[in-house]
Amino acid sequence: MATSSAKSVHDFTDAKGNDINLGDYKGKVLIIVNVASQCGLTNSNYTELSQLYEKYKQKGLEILAFPCNQFGAQEPGSNEQIQEFVCTRFKAEFPVFDKVDVNGDKAAPLYKYLKSSKGGLFGDGIKWNFSKFLVDKEGNVVDRYAPTTSPLSIEKDLLKLLDA
Repeated sequence: MATSSAKSVHDFTDAKGNDINLGDYKGKVLIIVNVASQCGLTNSNYTELSQLYEKYKQKGLEILAFPCNQFGAQEPGSNEQIQEFVCTRFKAEFPVFDKVDVNGDKAAPLYKYLKSSKGGLFGDGIKWNFSKFLVDKEGNVVDRYAPTTSPLSIEKDLLKLLDA
């Protein structure tokens, strides 16, 4: 769907426009995050995202991870290699989608929408790996968190949405 006509995150298919209908996540609270396997933030973010998912998936949390190689070429692997890394090293059970761009002319429509909904501290562009967007059950972008923000530190905000 075109970014300009989108009214919520649920109006999108996966970031490349196929496979997964994000409308399937209506009624779920989402953390949408751009990820990378070779970043200094990888271990802490994947570990804490997995902890949050394990703790709250039964209450309606979904974490949607989108690998991106735009920051320091820290996600060089194929989609299959990324899946293997995430599932083997971190035992992640949340969906990890195909690699996308999050900035520039080729940015995935979902990321164009996320950035237009919640600009960052220094403009709309994604600054690094592990930028996180918190989305409510209706698909509205509620908050945006910096790459250095610990996933566990947003638990309070997450609980407000899960309990709503």
